[in-house]
Amino acid sequence: MKKAVVLLSGGLDSTTALYLAKSQGFEVYAISFNYGQRHKKEIESAKKVAEKADIKEHIIVNTNMNAWGGSALTDSNIQVPDGDENRADIPVTYVPARNMIFLSYAASYAEAVGAQDIFIGVSQVDYSGYVDCRKEFIDAMENAINKGTVCAVEDNKPIKIHAPFMNMTKAEEIKLGMKLGVDYSLTWTCYNGYENACGNCDSCLLRIKAFEEAGYKDPVKYMEK
Repeated sequence: MKKAVVLLSGGLDSTTALYLAKSQGFEVYAISFNYGQRHKKEIESAKKVAEKADIKEHIIVNTNMNAWGGSALTDSNIQVPDGDENRADIPVTYVPARNMIFLSYAASYAEAVGAQDIFIGVSQVDYSGYVDCRKEFIDAMENAINKGTVCAVEDNKPIKIHAPFMNMTKAEEIKLGMKLGVDYSLTWTCYNGYENACGNCDSCLLRIKAFEEAGYKDPVKYMEK
């Protein structure tokens, strides 16, 4: 069976990507990151998703990107701002080079387990403007990985980064996930680490809009306003 490493945050996108990889016949190795984020609740969601999906392996990498901060998600001195669907600038929730770091870990993991495929749930359609969610970045990372791994350079077994939702809206993604049997009640999207989702940050607003457009009820509980 082909092997694939899936970056699993516990959110809507990564969970759908995991189920898509399974549907395509891959033996799934999921990798999650406890990187000092304020919304650590997503780690528990990732564990639940991985358990229910019955995948081959799920590992959690502990790192400390909060040591240098620079983002509302890792720096307690920066507040998560109210969401703005029309935002044109890069929001303070951008974590410096996060996907570059995560994909580097995923490449190492993939080479170690003999996987030639990596799945990541990024999109350049419905997202918060992050530069590391764009096709140019994904293509560049794939090229770098295949210049710096023995499996690609010496063994002629290059690694492919799959970003299946790159040009899909989140509504389209949810419709796909429903067909694949994704249990979205297990996922966590909110940038805040409250008991219930805030319903007001960029990530929550994108999720709420997506479920409405897809015609499904969002199973996640939100804070009363």
